[in-house]
Amino acid sequence: MSRITIDEFDNLMKQEMPWAIEDGLSLESLGKGEAVMRLPISATNLRPGGTISGPAMMSLADATMYAAVLSAIGFIETAVTTSFNINFLRKPKSVELTAHGRTLKIGRRLAVLEVNIYSDGLEDPVAHATGTYSIPPDR
Repeated sequence: MSRITIDEFDNLMKQEMPWAIEDGLSLESLGKGEAVMRLPISATNLRPGGTISGPAMMSLADATMYAAVLSAIGFIETAVTTSFNINFLRKPKSVELTAHGRTLKIGRRLAVLEVNIYSDGLEDPVAHATGTYSIPPDR
């Protein structure tokens, strides 16, 4: 069971992550150490050639990691990204993206996560990201 609710994360996005709201990110589901987020298609996240830009996919992946780590450790908003890597695997369609994130390991000070990003209508992921979050010591 998740240690935060979707409403709590939505409120956090409204208060502390206005860029996520502006981009249309939405948290679809949470489980302990797992999160699913969606990014709608818009003119602001397209690049030449009609595909979704890398920075848009990176922000989706990082926000999904943040939701996943908070679902595992609780509402500790000062957890921050310390490393991030993304591999763009194939060209996404110009449709909504879905990111499936999960924790791989939660330690006392660090959490390691991965995210697969899917383009609606494609079975295989269009991107795969990994990251590490720093967890404050006074949690």
